[in-house]
Amino acid sequence: MAGNKQQAQNQAKIFSRRAMILGGMQATLVGSLIARLYYLQVIESEKYRLLADENRINLRLLPPSRGLILDRFGVPLAANFPNYRAILVAEQTKDLEQTLGDFARLVPLTERERTKVMRELKRNRAFTPIPVKEDLSWEQMSQVELNLPELPGISIEEDQKRYYPFAGLTAHILGYVQTASESEVAADADPLLTLPGFRIGRNGLERTYDKSLRGSAGKSEIEVNSVGRIIRQLSRVEGKAGADLVTTIDIGLQEFAQQRIAAEQSCSSVVMDIFTGEILAMASTPSFDPASFYRGISSDEWQMLNTDMFRPLTNKTISDGYAPGSTFKIVTTMAAQEAGISPNFSVFCPGFYTFGPMRLHCWKKEGHGHVSMTDALKHSCDVYYYDIAKRVGIDAIAEMARKFGLGKVTGIDLPGENSGVIPDQAWKIGTLGEKWYPGETLVAGIGQGFIQTTPLQLCLMTARVANGGYAITPRLFKRYGASGGAAAEAGELAANAGLAEGAAPKMDVNPNHLAIIRRGMDLVTNDQRGTAYRRRIDIPGMEMAGKTGTSQVRRITMSERATGVRKNEDLPWPQRDHALFVAYAPVHQPRYAISVVIEHGGGGSTFAAPIARDILIECQRRDPARRNPNDEGGRREMP
Repeated sequence: MAGNKQQAQNQAKIFSRRAMILGGMQATLVGSLIARLYYLQVIESEKYRLLADENRINLRLLPPSRGLILDRFGVPLAANFPNYRAILVAEQTKDLEQTLGDFARLVPLTERERTKVMRELKRNRAFTPIPVKEDLSWEQMSQVELNLPELPGISIEEDQKRYYPFAGLTAHILGYVQTASESEVAADADPLLTLPGFRIGRNGLERTYDKSLRGSAGKSEIEVNSVGRIIRQLSRVEGKAGADLVTTIDIGLQEFAQQRIAAEQSCSSVVMDIFTGEILAMASTPSFDPASFYRGISSDEWQMLNTDMFRPLTNKTISDGYAPGSTFKIVTTMAAQEAGISPNFSVFCPGFYTFGPMRLHCWKKEGHGHVSMTDALKHSCDVYYYDIAKRVGIDAIAEMARKFGLGKVTGIDLPGENSGVIPDQAWKIGTLGEKWYPGETLVAGIGQGFIQTTPLQLCLMTARVANGGYAITPRLFKRYGASGGAAAEAGELAANAGLAEGAAPKMDVNPNHLAIIRRGMDLVTNDQRGTAYRRRIDIPGMEMAGKTGTSQVRRITMSERATGVRKNEDLPWPQRDHALFVAYAPVHQPRYAISVVIEHGGGGSTFAAPIARDILIECQRRDPARRNPNDEGGRREMP
């Protein structure tokens, strides 16, 4: 019995010890769990709360409305229209090809569009929304919305598309917008550029003022479920709309000018307020539709535009350089007077000028006889200008040309401006490594040789003659509009673009000498023997003063001159002369200046002057520089 009792006591001790060990282990486990829970729920609570929110809440950038571009009377030149578009998030669908195929059965997709989507999907992370189709109709948008359960990853967004109501009429001024390239996104810290389909200014005013026009992003907090489907919008802060940009353009005059030159194969014209430098019209033909670039231009269309011999993508008013021909005689006349040559100085023109072994010809074979300074302008006598150019020298002529805005960029607020070329002795040594020859001075005196000027520079030169010698700067920026505008920002931008307000500086030239130039230009158009008399404006009070120009683009050989110079119409288009004309009006109270250049267009008096005349008549009829923007005549609805 005693043995059994002892055995029972031993078993009880063993059980108690095991129970204590087990209990201790359980207590340790429970304690560890409690400690872990405390760590997770108390100490690390903030961290895991944020992680949970991030899994539940998505932050989305909201694109702002791009600022409008308006003409001087408030007519929209670039506007925004609602745009419904379908987007695709790759991580929300298991089969991209299947999803795109199902989508294409509802909304047709071209092979190019499908390829573009697949390319964008490869370039971006799986959660990035990629535009599949822009500009959906209401019916297409409704079809997609109804079938969303069968289109995993597809959703509909509403944003805005850029609209250019005047299409090619304003394309070279406004430029266009396009999606940012990878390098542009990398170089710009603005988060807006990371938005799929967000577009930035690529050319024209859209590019110059892009950062003010684009505005700043808003944000939206979206609650989503475990598969990313949107449950609700938790908060929304709208972005700041871009500033509206009011330009100096009068769209009525712009339309007229663009349509007036449309019959020419390659032509350009600029109209300027001579006192403010405001550009009222800037026409270049042929043109293009900027909407093509918004939609995404096809390679075929790009190839066609880029290889067109008449270069529709080029704004010829600022980018192309032309020998100014006889319009440059304005500068030579001014340089001669500043060098001390009297307006009464006369030269006998027998139809040619002998300079050493060279014989230089006047455009009038039989010659002009004795001509004074104003007569030389009126007749555009080449012999007179050979003579005074030789007396003045190339360096003095070049210095005067630069005072009138030639040979350097004008500072207009457009990208891609050509500085042109005004040669002198230093230029030739530095550029060509050759010395300047005296005979080249004679050729430069009539606007030929190395000289290259843009139509905008020629208009600026004319304006500075007409305004009495004030060095105005051409510009397209007038002010920022009320909506989204910021005066400080506008001032800063204007200053950066060299457009600071204030009176233009007076040029260091004798005003009496400018008066002689204006007298000569008056005779060109209003004297019966003037070279442009037949193209004059005969409406009382609207008369213009001008200067013709015809610049050669080929060398005429001695043998051709002996047998008869071939006429322009008998030559291939690239070998024909350029036709030029510059003018201002009204002749006795100048306010508007114009330049017209017809590339390979023939004679300036015959072809360029009539265009300038018609545009100046329309300009004076509209009188945009003096008209109040609130006048009835200035209002115009968007087409």
